[in-house]
Amino acid sequence: MKEKLVLIGNGMAGMRTVDELLKLAPDKYDITVFGAEPHGNYNRIMLSPVLAGDKNLDEIVINNVQWYQDNNITLHIGKTVTKIDRLKRQVVTDDGTTADYNRLILATGSLPVMLNVPGVDLEGVISFRDINDVNVMIDTAKKHKKAIVIGGGLLGLEAANGLMIQGMDVSVVHRGNILMNQQLDQSASDLMQAELEAKGMTFLMNTETEALLGNQRVEKIRFKDGSEVAADLVVMAIGVRPNIELAQQSGLQCERGVLVDDTLQTYTPNIYAVGECVQHRKQTFGLVAPLFEQAKVCANHLMDMGIASYETQATATKLKVTGINLFSAGDFNGDALSETLIYQDPSRHIYKKLVLNNNKITGILLYGDTTDGNWYFSLLGDKKDISRFREDILFGQHQVDEDQL
Repeated sequence: MKEKLVLIGNGMAGMRTVDELLKLAPDKYDITVFGAEPHGNYNRIMLSPVLAGDKNLDEIVINNVQWYQDNNITLHIGKTVTKIDRLKRQVVTDDGTTADYNRLILATGSLPVMLNVPGVDLEGVISFRDINDVNVMIDTAKKHKKAIVIGGGLLGLEAANGLMIQGMDVSVVHRGNILMNQQLDQSASDLMQAELEAKGMTFLMNTETEALLGNQRVEKIRFKDGSEVAADLVVMAIGVRPNIELAQQSGLQCERGVLVDDTLQTYTPNIYAVGECVQHRKQTFGLVAPLFEQAKVCANHLMDMGIASYETQATATKLKVTGINLFSAGDFNGDALSETLIYQDPSRHIYKKLVLNNNKITGILLYGDTTDGNWYFSLLGDKKDISRFREDILFGQHQVDEDQL
């Protein structure tokens, strides 16, 4: 008789784990999947192209409902698991549906952070996290004109760009002075701001929100300096936090995320966790690459192979934001002991920065031209001494003689 495997969370990390498991042994488990959203599994990274009108929901679906049937997976969509009974080994949903398990995977993802200010519950105040948020933005753009995006990170700029394409006047409110500060420094941020302003985007930098004003629907946003700006739509894109509420209520050990070991097992032996809800060796996760690696390791242990171990590895961030190519890795800000090599061509919107310690690359930031990103990243990973080709390195791999490498 097959063992019962239940997955809570029909997102990219959890379903990648199921994919990996099906590759290894399609008949080992009787699999049940619960998803709070009323869809199959879709690619959340592609929400920005949907907002921009380049794709629709069907085009970003990874596994449609038929796929689950074809793989003999029981799928419950539009149902939220509200209880894990660890003694009975059973999960219960908000509508009373139950499912027994021998092993359980938690993949509850993350929740958007919303500012704790008056008016946050007004109509027209949303996050940018799922397909429903995108649909609200597209519908709002048909009837209203003024949008405010709070947060100048990756998601905020993607939302702002999409809303501009939908025809809205968009202002980005950012509490700091560096856009996308996890991927850019001041110089690269200034380049990006100038490019986006040339497209018609407005920026309110070093600005903090005090309140959202309106009767039923948001009408204005007030800042801490007392100034006010009209708004028909406010999108909050100020970060995410691991969704650990169910895990906490169920008695699983959590700190910022659900605590897992190197096998992605929680402190309850038959319960695993993957994705943005987990905390592994004090680290939480947001990029896709580590989540997919977690999926592989978790599937390996669900197969009782017991040979895979998850290690947090240095990752490079390669992005195309509003049509602009970016690549960053390591500590691209450096410190007092670092040296910095910079190539800048403002007319071509190109900026390259390498941070060195003892002639070894420790940080990379590329803006506009990311051709050599993977090469620089391999040099960083190999801790390669670059002194023999240091004077040519910013011009790219093709400028460096093979005998110097």
